[in-house]
Amino acid sequence: MKDVYLQKLKKEFVPAAGCTEPASIALAAAKARETLNAIPERVEMKVSGNVFKNVMGVGIPGSNMVGLPISVALGALGGESKNGLEIFTNISEEIANQAKAFVRDGKVEIHMLHDVPKLHVECICYKGDDTSRVVIQDRHENIVHVERNGEVVFTKEVKTAEEITEEKEDWSVQSIYNFIKTVDIAELQFLHQGVQLNKKIAEEGLKGSYGLQVGKSMLMNIEKGILSEDIINKSVMMAAAGSDARMAGCSLPVMSNCGSGNQGMSLTLPIMVVAEKLKVDDDTLLRALALALLISIHMKSFIGQLSALCGVLLSTSGAACGITYMMGGDLAHLSSTLKNMTGSVTGMICDGANSSCAHKISASVSAGIQSSLLALNSQCLTNVDGIVDEDVEATIRNIGRLATEGMEVTDDVILKTMLEKMNKAS
Repeated sequence: MKDVYLQKLKKEFVPAAGCTEPASIALAAAKARETLNAIPERVEMKVSGNVFKNVMGVGIPGSNMVGLPISVALGALGGESKNGLEIFTNISEEIANQAKAFVRDGKVEIHMLHDVPKLHVECICYKGDDTSRVVIQDRHENIVHVERNGEVVFTKEVKTAEEITEEKEDWSVQSIYNFIKTVDIAELQFLHQGVQLNKKIAEEGLKGSYGLQVGKSMLMNIEKGILSEDIINKSVMMAAAGSDARMAGCSLPVMSNCGSGNQGMSLTLPIMVVAEKLKVDDDTLLRALALALLISIHMKSFIGQLSALCGVLLSTSGAACGITYMMGGDLAHLSSTLKNMTGSVTGMICDGANSSCAHKISASVSAGIQSSLLALNSQCLTNVDGIVDEDVEATIRNIGRLATEGMEVTDDVILKTMLEKMNKAS
């Protein structure tokens, strides 16, 4: 499994600028413009409900605006598809102003699709009699179809649910633990970049006045002596500050995990804080990061890219396991950590990417560290406690079942509520 795990880490732990759903939308629009080989006169964007809700209230880097239309316009007028999820990093002020005018002039048309995969983005660009069409599906950068004037330029098969299930059959907490105990540390050096990127945006979140200012408020209360700068509070502060900045449209890139910058930050930053506080050596830090990332990826595989279940549960479960490992925990302690997390913030809803994400992160990071400390003290939830199973793999599958089967109606209700609110405002 060594090569599988290393390949997956490099695939999932990647830089992104701004929220990944707007970036995916801008990527589709940029690719459609490049395929059209002209600046479009108008653009039509069709997205799934889960993508729609994740763009409604999130800040878009370089624009001082929120929402889907500006994401489309920025990508269609000045984005470069080669930049992937970092597509917003090279948008000039001139292009941003043109994009705002493009939106004001009603040249962006938005449609929400039903009966499509949860992550589905479809862009059509128009210029005179010419058209281009690009489809992204299942993953934020996964372009599956490109056409110009009705002729297919590129297409690829989408993996079935059965094929995806087969790919993850050999994954387990035990297998991941065995991997991180034996992998050559030189193979994990690339993880340092993620810590550096995420630390930088967290520090920016503490300096600026972004969003709900969850992280900055904690810093102020620490400076006043109301809170102490212990492991839990500093971990919460840093992870929340990064989210504050990112959700408000800060242009600094972050290292995402499983297609989410918030998940990347809420995983790496608590591990970084604990490593600094406990003076953990670099070798152990990197192994803890790899463990945390792979466990969150393993859990995510049972849920999918987008869901009504807040994904920060998965990232902070991974972070908790990384912390358990750094503090001397073994495989049994890791299993206990995951079971304890399952009995804490599981069920927290995702109602789109917005300022509340930092608030959700603060609760989940705290629960994660508490779960780790309980496990290290030999305290663990058992199979008589809710959806927790004696077998940790069954426990992980139970979370996936809750997200995919149990929260399907929840997803519909969340989206319906958000749309009603939007229509009322307009």
